[in-house]
Amino acid sequence: MQHVSAVREPLVTGGKTLHDVTQDICYQVEAKPNIRWMAALSVALFFLGVFFYSVYRTVWYGIGEWGLNKTVNWAWDITNFVWWVGIGHAGTLISAVLLLFRQKWRSSINRAAEAMTIFAVICAAMFPVLHMGRPWLAYWVFPFQNTFGSLWVNFNSPLLWDVFAISTYFTVSLVFWYIGLIPDFASIRDRAKGTIAKFSYSMLSFGWKGSAKAWSRYETVSLILAGVSTPLVLSVHTIVSMDFATSVVPGWHTTIFPPYFVAGAIFSGFAMVLTLMLITRVVFRLEDYITLEHIALMNKIMMVTGSIVGVAYITEFFIAWYSQVEFEQYAFINRATGPYWWAYASMMTCNVITPQLVWFRRVRYSIPLTFILSIIVNIGMWFERFVIIVTSLHRDYLPSSWAMFSPSIIDIGLYLGTLGLFFTLFLLFAKFFPVINMAEVKTILKYTVDNGPTYNPQKAAHAHAPQPAIGAPASAPITYNKHD
Repeated sequence: MQHVSAVREPLVTGGKTLHDVTQDICYQVEAKPNIRWMAALSVALFFLGVFFYSVYRTVWYGIGEWGLNKTVNWAWDITNFVWWVGIGHAGTLISAVLLLFRQKWRSSINRAAEAMTIFAVICAAMFPVLHMGRPWLAYWVFPFQNTFGSLWVNFNSPLLWDVFAISTYFTVSLVFWYIGLIPDFASIRDRAKGTIAKFSYSMLSFGWKGSAKAWSRYETVSLILAGVSTPLVLSVHTIVSMDFATSVVPGWHTTIFPPYFVAGAIFSGFAMVLTLMLITRVVFRLEDYITLEHIALMNKIMMVTGSIVGVAYITEFFIAWYSQVEFEQYAFINRATGPYWWAYASMMTCNVITPQLVWFRRVRYSIPLTFILSIIVNIGMWFERFVIIVTSLHRDYLPSSWAMFSPSIIDIGLYLGTLGLFFTLFLLFAKFFPVINMAEVKTILKYTVDNGPTYNPQKAAHAHAPQPAIGAPASAPITYNKHD
């Protein structure tokens, strides 16, 4: 007998059975691509072509193709780098942190969020590698022995800390993501009819048999990896913020950056998860698994982290005033009223004001409004990084060196290109890999029933929950009337 909550909305709708879950998710992998997926992939491939052309120009002609100058020599690329790293945060947060806190609602979205982390970190890594000017020497960032010459990495530099933090984060996230895929690969392997598909998924599933011992070890490894990943969520963007905080540039040299960057990263990451989930929901018709309840819960987290970011913006101004350092005070006044005031206004509007609309239930449960809101937040968070970096650099201690920054067409092409790279990888993943974790979704089906009543909002509103039979113990199972 399955139980259903009279007050909690189900996390899987449509009265799905265990077989339905397997059938629905595997169908997305086994069926021919639908027209919606083809259309989305075509757009992504176009921007991927823009990316390759921009990379070709950068590698062949050098970073003189970018809009950098002697004053603002770290602008568009590092903005994109920090933005992509931030987006990669929500994946591990949903997968690891919510797993440790036993939040069942993560089950339908954690797989896609983990994939988002992998692809976002790949996009982020492109920018510092290209900024080197000679990307074929990128391995010099690692502490190899000096057989390549009298060169050694500077362990005092936060840029080197970035290398270790992000590569560790990427490796652990990749292993965590792959471990979760193994049982689902086995399900697809057992259903595969073609020789190539059967061989491919057999290799990917590592001979998974589904024994009790295998499940026990799978759950143990998942918890260990979740425990390892959780501090990484905090450490990675904290270390990225050190790139700025350890400098003496006015506007960067502030101790609030680590928590401020982490909250901003989770904020932008959840916005991108929402964007991806809403696209996946429509393209693969997964409305029964990615429900309005999932969207509303993610909206709430986005609103909370957005509020934290808003407080951080105000705190920055307070610290600048309290420090009584005129250079620091000028940097923040210049942000709000200087030549880049429009970027600051965009940041405040998108990140502080707009997320407060989530307080309204109608917005929180609206698919179109949520999609628009997630796009606005991502735009706002990009402007936040642009404001921090460019407005601090273009007015430094020497007025004679002041300069403005304008992106070149190659700068813009690289940014749009990484969006193409990201969505191409995600769409291929969603088509050939199970985009929803079947094994975990099946464990929450107790919140719905296949032959009985499902969640009834009117019944919940009147708190008219079924009661055990008179004289039966409180722990006795409740028998539902199918026609109730």
